[in-house]
This record gives sequence, C-alpha cells and structure tokens, in this order.
Amino acid sequence: MTKWEYQVAPILNHVAGQILNNFGQDGWELVTITDNGSGNLVGYFKRPVQ
Repeated sequence: MTKWEYQVAPILNHVAGQILNNFGQDGWELVTITDNGSGNLVGYFKRPVQ
C-alpha cells in the first residue's frame, strides 16, 4: 500500500502557475484548491513517501 505525505500551502493569485509548477517539480500532486473565505487560495498537495 502506498504511504502518502501531505502539505497545505497558500497559492498566491498573481504567481499561481509558478507555485503549482514548483510543487509539481518536487513531486507534489495537487489534490484540491479552496478559498479560505478571505479571497486567498489554499492548495492541498500529496506525494508518495519514499
């Protein structure tokens, strides 16, 4: 069975693409993005534990 580690990070609107690409290059998979209620985005990521 795959074991996962998780990370929660703010996603700044003006550099969202760059932030998501950086996480992807580090092996993180985006699970979901939510609005924290004040207009700021929060990304939830996972990747397999190595």
